[in-house]
Amino acid sequence: MQAPDLRLQEIKIDSCGILNIDIMELPASCVIVLSEGRAKMAKLHPHAETTIKTYKGKVIRVNFDEGEDF
Repeated sequence: MQAPDLRLQEIKIDSCGILNIDIMELPASCVIVLSEGRAKMAKLHPHAETTIKTYKGKVIRVNFDEGEDF
């Protein structure tokens, strides 16, 4: 059994607090989440619902609910 691929990928923020992203390298449809000095990116699937849950202004969970057309 293979380990599942992590959907959220860390994006580096430099020591000056600058987030530098080359949009030509990103998927056509994605979400970037910023919380508490951290940044993560996830590709959005064609048929899915993505929910970002927060608590006291902090991101605590990103849920993906995928479906497939019949």
